[in-house]
Amino acid sequence: MDKTEVILPERLADEGRSAKAKKQPKQPKEPKTARESKPAVAKKEKAPNDAAVVLDPNSMFKEGFLKAVYAERPSKHVITRFPPEPNGYLHIGHSKAIAINFGFARYYGGDCYLRYDDTNPEKEEEKYFTAILEMIEWLGFKPYKITYSSDNFQRLYDLAEDLIQRDGAYVCHCSDTEVKKQRGEGKGLERYSCKHRDRPIEESLIEFRAMRDGKYKPREAVLRMKQDMQDGNPQMWDLTAYRILEAEHHRSGNKWRIYPTYDYTHCLCDSFEDITHSLCTTEFQLSRVSYEWLCDAVEVYKPMQREYGRLNVTGTVLSKRKIAKLVDEKIVRGWDDPRLYTLVALRRRGAPPGAILSFVNELGVSTANTNIQLARFEQVVRRYLEQTVPRLMLVLDPIPVIIDNLPDDYLEEIELPFSPKDPAMGNHIVPFTKTVYIDRSDFREVDSKDYFRLAPGKAVGLLKVPFPIKATSFEKDEATGFVSEVHATYETPEEGNVFKKPKTYIQWVASSPNHNSPIKAEIRIFSALFKSENPDSADGGFMADLNSHSEEIYPNAMIETGFNEVRARAPWPEKEGEKAVKDEKADAPSSETRAPEDTATKAAVTGRPETVRFQGLRVAYFAMDTDSADGKIVLNRIVSLKEDSGKA
Repeated sequence: MDKTEVILPERLADEGRSAKAKKQPKQPKEPKTARESKPAVAKKEKAPNDAAVVLDPNSMFKEGFLKAVYAERPSKHVITRFPPEPNGYLHIGHSKAIAINFGFARYYGGDCYLRYDDTNPEKEEEKYFTAILEMIEWLGFKPYKITYSSDNFQRLYDLAEDLIQRDGAYVCHCSDTEVKKQRGEGKGLERYSCKHRDRPIEESLIEFRAMRDGKYKPREAVLRMKQDMQDGNPQMWDLTAYRILEAEHHRSGNKWRIYPTYDYTHCLCDSFEDITHSLCTTEFQLSRVSYEWLCDAVEVYKPMQREYGRLNVTGTVLSKRKIAKLVDEKIVRGWDDPRLYTLVALRRRGAPPGAILSFVNELGVSTANTNIQLARFEQVVRRYLEQTVPRLMLVLDPIPVIIDNLPDDYLEEIELPFSPKDPAMGNHIVPFTKTVYIDRSDFREVDSKDYFRLAPGKAVGLLKVPFPIKATSFEKDEATGFVSEVHATYETPEEGNVFKKPKTYIQWVASSPNHNSPIKAEIRIFSALFKSENPDSADGGFMADLNSHSEEIYPNAMIETGFNEVRARAPWPEKEGEKAVKDEKADAPSSETRAPEDTATKAAVTGRPETVRFQGLRVAYFAMDTDSADGKIVLNRIVSLKEDSGKA
C-alpha cells in the first residue's frame, strides 16, 4: 500500500493546480428541443471566493435548464427515476444524477424510483445493489419504490415478439465485424443493411424463440430492431435488442438465456413506470430518437427524455477499470479509500452529504458538460464545514513543553467555545497544567525576526490561556536529532505592569491524567492521489502519475478532551441522510419493493464514525475513520484550512 509514516517539520500546504478542460468530440446533429440553445461543449469552472453566498438549495430547479424541462411537460404528478447499473460503486459524477432525478421529483411534489438496470448478469454483484441504495439514502433521498429491470423480463420479451410481428425487429447472425461494416465503420465504407433484415417475420419469430430455448450460443444470434440504416443518427442503425448470455441472474436464476439491452429496456421500463421526465446525461442525447422510436413502434406510453451535461472532475480517475487496478495493486485500501472520488470514499473521508449537494447545486444544470478541478470541490466542502462543525485543539506532531515556574499540581480549567460563530454549539472545559503539548512546527531552535511562534527567548500565546509562555531551553534526542522537550515559563505580568499581548497564539493540549488528557490518535493527511490534472495523459498512463506523498500518517497525534463530547453529539451536522433515525420501520420501503439485501443497509448512517467531524484549529478539518476501534482513534483530513498555504 502506498503510504508513509512521517513527521513533517512544517505544516502541509495545499497543492494548487490548473489545467485546460479537454474539448468534447463533435457530436452528430442532436434531436430538436425547445428548451435552450446553449452548445453542449465542455467548460472549465473557476473556483469562487470562499466567502460566496450560499445558494438556495432548490435554485437549480427554479431556473435554467430544469425549469425549462418542466415547462415543456408540466405534470400534476411528476415521476422520475434513477436507473444505475449494479456493476460498480457510484462516484461523484453520479451525485449530480441523484440530485437531479430525486430532487426534481421532490421539488415538484412527485416521486422518484430507484430502478436497478440489472440486464447484464455477467457484471452484477449484490454488494453494488446495497452500496447504491446506501449512497442515495446518505445523500438524503428516499426512493418511492425500488424496482428492477428484471422485474419486467417477461413483459419485455412479449413486446419483443410483438415488435417482430409488426416487422420492427429481426434475428441477425452476423459477426461483430460484419455489423461494424454494415454501419460504415472503416475508411470509405458506406452503410448497408444486414442480409437477414428482410427475412420473413415468421422466420425471425421462430429464430428468436430458438435463441430463448438454447439453440444458439452467445454471439451466434441477436435480435436487432429494424430502424433506419440511412438515418444520420447511429442510434438508428438497427440496434441490438436482445443477446444471448450464459450467466445466472441474481433474481431470475437460469430462467433466461437471452437478455435485453439497455437501448431496448430503458425506454420501455420508463413507460411501464409512467415516468413523466426521463432525465439523463448528454451521452444519451442521440439515443432520444431510438427511445421515442421504440415506444411508438410497440404503441406504449412515451415519456419525455431530456439530457443535461455530465459532471466530470479532473485530477483523478473515475473509471471502474482503473480504480479496480489501483485496488488490486494495493495502491489504495479499497473502493472507499479517502483519496478516491467514489461516493463511498468521499463518505469515509468525511465529506458531508450536504456539502456534495451544495457542490452540485452551485454548479447548476445545463446541457454543457462541466470539468471541475478538485480544488473547487474542496472549497465547497470547506465552506460548508466552516458553518456546521465544532472546533477543537489538536497537535499532529506533539512535543512536550514543561512550564517550569508552575507547580507540579497546577490546574486551571479553560472554557472554550465549540464555535465562536455559533453559540448554540455550546462550550466545554479543558485542563491547563504544568505540561502542555504543542506542534513541532510551532517551535524553532533558532529565532528570527520574521518568526512569531515559540523559540528560545520568545513568547507565544496559547489559545484561550490568560498569559503567554516563553521558551527558555530545549532538549534533543541524540538518536534522531529532533527536539524532544522544551522548557518555558508562564509570563504572568508583575503587579502594576501592563499585559503585553503576544503576536501569535497556537493550539495546545495539556497533560492531565485526571481528565484523560490528551486523547491520542492516528491522523492521516490526504493529498491528491495523482500529480497532474489529467492522469491519463501522463507518459506511461495514469499509474505513472501517482503521487507518492498522497498520504502522510501522524501516528502520535493528540486531541483535547472536548473530542469526547463532539463524538457523543455526532452527527455533525445532523442533515440529509445523517439525520437521526427515530423510526426506521416507519420510513422503510415495503418488503414488496425492498430487495432482501437492502435490509443490511438499515439506513444506518447515524452512529457511523465519519459523522464525527470537527475543525482542528490551525490545522485542517477532520473526521473519524472506519479503522477506529476501542482504544484507537483514527482521523482523516477532510480538507485543509485556507491558512495552510501560508503561515508565519
